[in-house]
Amino acid sequence: MSGVPGDPMQPLSAADVASAAQLACLLEASAPKPGNVHPGARFHDAGFEDFLASSAAIGPALLRAGDCPLGETILAAIRATRRWTTANTNLGIVLLLAPLARAALEPPHELSHDSLRARTSRVLDATTVADATLVYDAIRLAHPAGLGRSDEQDVSTTPTVPLRDAMRLAAGRDGIAREYATDFRMTFEIGAPAVAKARQDQLSWNDSIVETFLTQLATVPDTHVARKLGARTAEDISRQAAHVLAAGGVRTGAGRAELARLDRDLRDDRNARNPGTTADLAASAIFVALLGGTR
Repeated sequence: MSGVPGDPMQPLSAADVASAAQLACLLEASAPKPGNVHPGARFHDAGFEDFLASSAAIGPALLRAGDCPLGETILAAIRATRRWTTANTNLGIVLLLAPLARAALEPPHELSHDSLRARTSRVLDATTVADATLVYDAIRLAHPAGLGRSDEQDVSTTPTVPLRDAMRLAAGRDGIAREYATDFRMTFEIGAPAVAKARQDQLSWNDSIVETFLTQLATVPDTHVARKLGARTAEDISRQAAHVLAAGGVRTGAGRAELARLDRDLRDDRNARNPGTTADLAASAIFVALLGGTR
């Protein structure tokens, strides 16, 4: 019998993990994170409904995450997403959730056997050149904005190294790749603990996620912004996020006023100032928190 996700005394089923992943996506999209899509704000090319569709679309692929190679899971999830929306709503999220889901479903399924992070490290160490090839296909299909080019193992070419090695080459310029290179350091050391603490403090899910997003953004500049507008702009936005937290963030009136000011500053006609990588990292933090028993 499968148990509640995150209950260390009960095994996790594939349905538990897929449901937790979909819920993480829905919660992340619903929270009014500054500069991002949510029920009260859209981008020129995507609205909240696109993120809802994406959250539903990835379920079948993640349901099979324990039985399929990592690259197959990622490509299947992106293909499913593209059948429901033409916007790139979830490439980063899928790249993060897929190895975590596979790790959660490694036998034995009780997460108390060892840590989810240790399992995730093993999943990443086991990636192959075939995984990298399929992930490159997924990236090209999603067609993310501001990706740029690399002198080595560029996504426009055929990879010749395993997926984790390819991600290590990109870790200096991409926050998702950095997670692959560091055993998901931001997710496990900053994001998931921030979600758990906020919920323990009885913040709503929306407030918990906004606080987590601000905490992550204040800790590390957003690489999506950095690629589009440069490191200095990304660093300035991180300082603004830290200022919001120092004013109390979602927990005080003054903090909420600063949060609203930051949201206005991050919105432009082309979404260039959108801290999209940090939003993806918030989703992986929520997923890990849910698997750990946060309710």
